[in-house]
Amino acid sequence: MALEDYREIVATSAFLTTLAQMFAGVFVCKDIYKKGSAKGFPAMPFIGGFGMGIMTLKYGYILGDTPTISVNICGILLNVGYFLFYYAYSPDKTGTLALAGKVIAVLVAILGYAEMEHPDKIAYRFGIILTTVLFLLLSAPLLNIGTIIKSKSTEGMPFPLIFTGTLVTSQWLLYGFIIDNGFLIFQNAVAFTLLSAQLSLFVIYPSKSTKESESVPEKKKN
Repeated sequence: MALEDYREIVATSAFLTTLAQMFAGVFVCKDIYKKGSAKGFPAMPFIGGFGMGIMTLKYGYILGDTPTISVNICGILLNVGYFLFYYAYSPDKTGTLALAGKVIAVLVAILGYAEMEHPDKIAYRFGIILTTVLFLLLSAPLLNIGTIIKSKSTEGMPFPLIFTGTLVTSQWLLYGFIIDNGFLIFQNAVAFTLLSAQLSLFVIYPSKSTKESESVPEKKKN
């Protein structure tokens, strides 16, 4: 059976996994709730997720693609909820709002450009912008690689989002090969590589810092 015969199966699987990824933020919020503070947890996955949702929603309207529109409306609403939860537990509410303001400012500029671009060129050029922003968002956690190595801990890295993101991009990468779409292949190949690199850090380092583990007293032996 040719790979083309699996097209609908892979597409459906990728779509459902994408939906599941959007709910992965619930697990991050659960960890924040258990800790009683958002300290050590980056706000960018939620703020960036909201921004990407808006941009991808716009791209869906440009392409006239109903599934893209539907799934991103759901993603936007979820990320708004995640951000509000994060903000409630944030020890630096001013900094969190400042970061959100910067993302919104960039978002407004990009959407403004989309309204002025020529209709014949907007799909391709907006797709390039969308891909670039996606790569920047996915690679952001790697900027803290020095801190992670020094502390020998991946605490604060959103494992559920990284894990599900790896699954999502691997499936869309396969779908790109099936339909022979170079743009889709390139986008998801880079995204899969970035997420896999982050996922490997969880294999090397624990989710709790070495200092924290050492500070927990050992149980007395009977």
